[in-house]
Amino acid sequence: MHVEMKPIDWVKPYENNPRQNAKAVPAVVESLRRYGFRQPIVTDAKGVIVVGHTRYLAAKELGLTEVPVHIATDLSPALAREYRIADNKTAEGAEWDAKLLPIELSAGIASGADWGAMGFGALELGRLLSPSLTAREGAEPDDTPDLPITPRSRPGDLYRLGEHVLVCGDSAGDAPSAAPR
Repeated sequence: MHVEMKPIDWVKPYENNPRQNAKAVPAVVESLRRYGFRQPIVTDAKGVIVVGHTRYLAAKELGLTEVPVHIATDLSPALAREYRIADNKTAEGAEWDAKLLPIELSAGIASGADWGAMGFGALELGRLLSPSLTAREGAEPDDTPDLPITPRSRPGDLYRLGEHVLVCGDSAGDAPSAAPR
């Protein structure tokens, strides 16, 4: 497969692209910042995108002037249309391994990864990383785990979570102020 750098203005979005990419762009921007381009944008001979619309939009947002492109000269217009749809649809069939994903996410967090910037919401991360927050086999949805005998946190404790701060409080009264941990 031949990949070449092309001016970003040479690349053109496919006007009938059925995929709505806007929500994914911020995560792809962060991915490109952290890892660089690892997959080229695939175009036809005229520079019209076959696959890679989200990477293209992210590159534009980053102000890149050149992007890696694979020109798929061997695809007929009909095959390019099929590939455009198949590339997105086949990704929908994949699932996360519920045992391995939390391990990988935790290791990434320990090494400084910002999963929130790459598309994982705080609630989703909480569910994935804390088994006590996920549905347990045979448990009712409203079941809550027992409180620990000796809690680790107290009202007023502050925890820094990246650029966020978590304050432990008591809804029955004001929490005393404390220094972040």
